[in-house]
Amino acid sequence: MTPTNPGVKGAKTGAGRRRAGKPRATAKRGADSESARFYYKGSRLKQLRAFCYAVKFGTVVRAAESLFLSPSSVSLQLSALESDFGARLLERTRPRLALTADGQLLYDLARPLVEGMENLDHQFRNRRTGEPAREIHIACGNSTIQYLLPEWVRAYREKFPDVRLELANVTGIDGLALLRSDKVDFAVGSMLDVPHDLEYEPVRWFDPMLIVPHGHALADKPEITLEDISPYGLILPPQRLTTYRMVDLVFQQRKVPYHVAIEVGGWEVIKHYVAMGQGISIVTGICITAGDEERLVARNLRRYFPQRSYGVVMRKGKYLSEQSRAFIDLIKPDLFGRRDYYDSGHSER
Repeated sequence: MTPTNPGVKGAKTGAGRRRAGKPRATAKRGADSESARFYYKGSRLKQLRAFCYAVKFGTVVRAAESLFLSPSSVSLQLSALESDFGARLLERTRPRLALTADGQLLYDLARPLVEGMENLDHQFRNRRTGEPAREIHIACGNSTIQYLLPEWVRAYREKFPDVRLELANVTGIDGLALLRSDKVDFAVGSMLDVPHDLEYEPVRWFDPMLIVPHGHALADKPEITLEDISPYGLILPPQRLTTYRMVDLVFQQRKVPYHVAIEVGGWEVIKHYVAMGQGISIVTGICITAGDEERLVARNLRRYFPQRSYGVVMRKGKYLSEQSRAFIDLIKPDLFGRRDYYDSGHSER
């Protein structure tokens, strides 16, 4: 019998131990693979959410602010998503990110998934109790609340008497802040320039009107020019508001001098001071009512000033409850059904 070499025997024994241990190593790699797969799924949702927010807000910085992440974290998630799909999804152009053709395809698929996940708690509670949230939060300015909303509120209340309406009386920057922070469902009002993260759909248009008291020199003048208005003191809303800026722009463009006698907020206050003979004013036709004929004369100035539209404003990608959608459909059915998120918002300029 050939003697066994101790070194060889030891080598064989070691190899046997490695072979015996091999299945355990394979099992370990399989477990690691399963963990990675589940982690990958969790990361994919985060990546898609970062992607949708980057498209929604147009920049990595604003997307990061909304997600309470650092810009570098969002950038890494976007890069990882592009690597996973093997496609360029976003063009890092300035000043905004732009979707590529592949990016648009993914966004169309991902947007409803992300919105669905973000509203899962809300939907679950509603379906579990069988009672959807019965309240709507609307941002609107004073003129909208006073002259435009009443007919819609009355019609909605008749149809949905159990829904609570909260009307936030805000204008300008404050209203936009409420929209972007989702503290209101939508806004109703007038806009000239529409930010890219918002959608605006006008539903009513009103002519610009000169109002003077009865007996005023301009009350019965056949045609009124800016030069005719120039000598008289104007009563206008505050300078920060659109009406004042529009009046100033038109007079400046025509190189016609003018002066403001009184600056005060609120159409009803302005009409009252005009009726008192303290000045004349250029207002939006939304505030002219049948009762004003007894104290004021209104003359159309569309020849010089553009019409003002009033409509519905909402954040792009915003999920609307059934109650909110019902209110908007009452104003005009399928009002936001014609555009996707990345299409440009309406602008009157």
